Amino acid sequence: MLEPEIAAFVAAVGAWYPANALARSPAEQRRVYERFAAAWTPASLPEGLVQEDAACHAPDGRAILLRCHRPAHRTPSGTVLFFHGGGFVVGSLDSHALITARLAADFGLAVIATDYRLAPEHPAPAALEDALLVTRAALDGRLPFGPLARPLTLAGDSAGGMLAAAVATALRDAACGGIDGIALVYPMLGVAPQPPACVTEAHAPMLTLADIDRYRALYWGDRPPPPATVPLDAARFDGLPPVLALGAEHDPLRDDARVYVERIRAAGGAARFWFGQGLVHGCWRAQGSSPQAARMHEVIGNFLRAPCA
Repeated sequence: MLEPEIAAFVAAVGAWYPANALARSPAEQRRVYERFAAAWTPASLPEGLVQEDAACHAPDGRAILLRCHRPAHRTPSGTVLFFHGGGFVVGSLDSHALITARLAADFGLAVIATDYRLAPEHPAPAALEDALLVTRAALDGRLPFGPLARPLTLAGDSAGGMLAAAVATALRDAACGGIDGIALVYPMLGVAPQPPACVTEAHAPMLTLADIDRYRALYWGDRPPPPATVPLDAARFDGLPPVLALGAEHDPLRDDARVYVERIRAAGGAARFWFGQGLVHGCWRAQGSSPQAARMHEVIGNFLRAPCA
């Protein structure tokens, strides 16, 4: 059953968002999504924050856009590299500014949001290559925001959760340490969603199984996914930083987070699954009205400040 405040959120989004949005061209989907996100984003930053926009440059000269929210008058309690959701097709630094700014304001963190190339113009593994490039730059001290406060963590929602997990796996395989924790918020982690939620929540509000299939086709196309892009297809699950993975009750992707945590724990790693009772995919935007979404936000922020606690 949906939390009453989440039911109201779902109704408000449904009244705003065009029912046929995912049938439109990717460019039009992005325009709709950006307008939607702007409608849920305050016009000004939370008090006590500063925002700085910059870029990280790829070897071919491309600029990967970055945005840092951090406390204005004190040392941050840690640094988060944040990868936005949007099915690898939509989303931007602007679309998730509400989430990154609130993480910074509520928990004293420096939150560096990372842009990346979107599908279908740039299919897999382009998004992962960009996310990995920025993460390596952060580990090497090459991001344009000065010294980064520890702990240094990765976080992402939905498709961004897949990127965070895939980056952590790639760094582990390259024997490259330095990431202190990973927070995955209703992430997609496999080629297809895990049971039973993929069946019981196939027609959930906010995200359906059919929606996931559309995004998946645009990201991976008709080719087998590059193995490095699918965290649940990893050959091993040991050697990862501490993980917090959150699943929303009414979400076809809910059990991706659960299965990922189970595999890490079976391999001897530190991982925690948080079950978002009464929640839906995309509920992080409802943190100001939903008590349960606010609890989820608190769980995430506390983990990012102290992932080894």
